[in-house]
Amino acid sequence: MSAGNLLLAVPAWRQTLMAAGLDAAAVFERPDIHVWRKLRDRENCTLDLSLEGGRTARLHLKRYARVRTPLTPADFEAQGIRLLTQHQIPTAPLVAWGRMADGRSFIIIEDLDQFQAADKLLAAGVPFERLLKPTADLAARLHHEGLHHRDLYLCHFFAKVDASVDLRLIDAARVRQLPRWLRRRWIVKDLAQFWYSTLNLKITEAQRSQWLEHYARQRGDSTLVGQLRSRIERKAAWIARHDKALRRRQPGRNISIPTNDRPH
Repeated sequence: MSAGNLLLAVPAWRQTLMAAGLDAAAVFERPDIHVWRKLRDRENCTLDLSLEGGRTARLHLKRYARVRTPLTPADFEAQGIRLLTQHQIPTAPLVAWGRMADGRSFIIIEDLDQFQAADKLLAAGVPFERLLKPTADLAARLHHEGLHHRDLYLCHFFAKVDASVDLRLIDAARVRQLPRWLRRRWIVKDLAQFWYSTLNLKITEAQRSQWLEHYARQRGDSTLVGQLRSRIERKAAWIARHDKALRRRQPGRNISIPTNDRPH
């Protein structure tokens, strides 16, 4: 490893990454890494590794642009995944993270095989009734633990739907455990983000109300609906305006995570 470059792997993945020759420099230089989204501050990529016994594994990488601060975006995202895991909020498992000597950073997570983004499942015909309580339960657990996602859109709930619903909360880059005096503000923002992300899907106003009521019951406070509903709707309207402007400036921002030809 070059001086100043650093890759920190979780114990279960250390030997695999070493055998694959995946060090910090290779995260940015390896030609078989597929970049599927490129923004000003980061690139989203996939890498399919060959494992022993003819098996393959897909990894998801984020490569962050150079910063001059001691803590990098990858450090914050790794911290977010660890917070979710520590508080038993199911998420995509962390593989490794690190930084280059020039200030670029990266994070690597496991692929959620057989899971899909909840909004894609709904668009494919899965009824929202299957996801209503599981997503409300997970949001309530997150906030009960004093955590805030700060990007709690429906697309960040990844689900595997068969006889039951298995759910993961992904994209932990902004997950934080905030002081109590700030929590209500960020709860409103989280819930407004979820609310906004349901508006263009086949989800009725009655279902949105049921979702919020179930969330409040899981939080053990039925008065939350009355306290939060108008604030959530106002914030969702602001998010809609902001998102419209952001899409104009960055039209490639909302490309979906690739799921075709996913290895097993």
